Amino acid sequence: MNVSETVEIKLRKGEPVERALRRLREKLKMEGVLDEMKKQRFFEKPSDKRRRRRARAAYNTRRQQRLSA
Repeated sequence: MNVSETVEIKLRKGEPVERALRRLREKLKMEGVLDEMKKQRFFEKPSDKRRRRRARAAYNTRRQQRLSA
């Protein structure tokens, strides 16, 4: 996933900067920007990516089977 769009918030009238920063962090988290930055911080070998994706898919499959039963 390549994050190319800029995430922005507008400071509301009378809103403290701390609250605006909190809204920005929440928005970044919802859009997956922070997770993507964490993933790209270090190089991950293609084989490790495949292994991680397969493990996640197996987990989701088991979870769906448990929930649907």
